[in-house]
Amino acid sequence: MKIAILTGAGISAESGLGTFRDKGGLWSQYDLEEVATPEGFARNPALVHDFYNARRANCMAASPNDAHLALAELAAGPHEVTLITQNVDDLHERAGSQDVIHMHGALMRALCASCDHRWDAPAAMAPADPCPACTAPATRPDVVWFGEVPYHMDRIMTAVAGADLFVAIGTSAEVYPAAGLVELAMGETLEINLEPSMRARAFDRQIGGPATETVPAWVNTLRI
Repeated sequence: MKIAILTGAGISAESGLGTFRDKGGLWSQYDLEEVATPEGFARNPALVHDFYNARRANCMAASPNDAHLALAELAAGPHEVTLITQNVDDLHERAGSQDVIHMHGALMRALCASCDHRWDAPAAMAPADPCPACTAPATRPDVVWFGEVPYHMDRIMTAVAGADLFVAIGTSAEVYPAAGLVELAMGETLEINLEPSMRARAFDRQIGGPATETVPAWVNTLRI
């Protein structure tokens, strides 16, 4: 069976990585227009780097949870699994998943805004850091900010449209184009979420509850 899986912030929340809607979390301490847009980076690159350095430190201190591990186990089985994530953390990879499609980029990678070169990000980045390829001081996190086009959309849309089963896990369904992927699905659709998302009615069925409980339980049903 071909399975396309989209994961959102909800799958990493139980690892201690909050969503930008969490009250009191790291996101709530910053104005998103200042730290998650190209315009904000142009105005104050030091502030943006400070924000992502903090996010990177949080990510490095976190560990994959049972939901991440269950999806890695699923992909290692007989099904043809395409794992797509809106998350910029690397918890899927650390859980053992291979070839994860990061539609919003990767926190642990750096990007040169001048020549488009990409490389593994250090723990801390600064505006004056030179690009390893062109030496321009144009280093930025390799993440997709608000107003930018998500990565790998052709591959993602092909995988979702060709899947026998499309599953959205831990997504708020408020950020497009990810929220609209269910409309491309030709096979069965399933939403697994702590609470129903804004697009829950677009799915054939829903499973509610914490990802660390619901995802392993769902993966177990595919062994039957």
